[in-house]
Amino acid sequence: MSFLFGPRERRSWPQEPPPIPPNSSLASGYSRVDLSRMEASLQKVAVWSCVNLTATIAETMPLAYYPKPREAAPMPAWLEDLGGDGHGLQDWLYQGVFSTMLRGNLYGMVGERDRTRGTPTQILLQHPDMVGVSLGSDGQPEWRVAGQTVTRDEMWHRRVYPTPGRLQGLSPIALQATTIATGISALQFGASWFQDGAHPSGILSSEQALDARQAMTAKERFMAAIHGRREPAVLGQGWKYQSIQISPNESQFLETNNYTAAECCRIFGPGYAEIYGYETGGSLTYSNIEQRSLDLLTYAVDPWLVRFERFLSALLPPGQHVKFNRSALVRTDLLTRYRAHAIALQNRFAVVDEVRDLEDKGPVPWGAAPFEGAAPKVPIDDN
Repeated sequence: MSFLFGPRERRSWPQEPPPIPPNSSLASGYSRVDLSRMEASLQKVAVWSCVNLTATIAETMPLAYYPKPREAAPMPAWLEDLGGDGHGLQDWLYQGVFSTMLRGNLYGMVGERDRTRGTPTQILLQHPDMVGVSLGSDGQPEWRVAGQTVTRDEMWHRRVYPTPGRLQGLSPIALQATTIATGISALQFGASWFQDGAHPSGILSSEQALDARQAMTAKERFMAAIHGRREPAVLGQGWKYQSIQISPNESQFLETNNYTAAECCRIFGPGYAEIYGYETGGSLTYSNIEQRSLDLLTYAVDPWLVRFERFLSALLPPGQHVKFNRSALVRTDLLTRYRAHAIALQNRFAVVDEVRDLEDKGPVPWGAAPFEGAAPKVPIDDN
């Protein structure tokens, strides 16, 4: 006797095999991954990580305004809130990097212009998927935003990845759709493997033939006996339970995910795959981790910073420009920073107050003069 069937249910079983429904009757098929929406590609973690990292750096990195060469000044009020929505320039930069990295284009509606120069002083960014353009009979672009026609003076457009004969820049997501869709499909299949019952957790078998009702009864009683417990199950004569084990490599599809993740990172430039650990092959030490951060800034992030410096500087009067403080990104240890400060002071690349400002310290009375060796003693006021 077993715990699956009581004495009243012991009988001679019919010899026909139990009916087994095909997997297709329960499992749902996969449709082609649709990347027509800009946000759809962000389902792939590597795409989100690369874009978010770059946009966050542009948002948080200090941006200085130079009305004259090498003379920083407070930012103009209109540039502090270029979008005119109250969220500030940092929010505008984050949106701008997101749009250009995913779609290769930056679109905005001009709200206000400078009366003298005619350059925009308020640009409300638009979702790139809501903007369309075609060439008119005069060869000039005709713009549409959310299906509504807008004049050329109302539209502000900047592009990256330009090609001859095209008004709009190329979209990295459209060009690399196969790679991104493969990664998303692998994730969807992996989720279905666990959530939708793509494989059984085990097999409960009997030496006797069971009909559908008896098989269901055995399954229900077995599940009731083991559910929520960590006690061993005791089976009667002729019953056998076999757990189905799969390797982590198969269950999580690590190889496919890592491969497509590294490829997605390469879409946006060198350095991303390494900084996120999708590329291995060498031991990580402090020196090469620091070098990877420098490579990320130099080869991947810096081109985006340069582009937006140009976009913003073009809105200013001639001779004025803005510039990101890249040294804020390259964080080094205390000893390395102090050695760099000492070299700058000794070679008169900087004065003491400038060094103190980098270390978030206030100025000192002797800090504006060129460094002449040991710092002069500051007289102490006994009062």
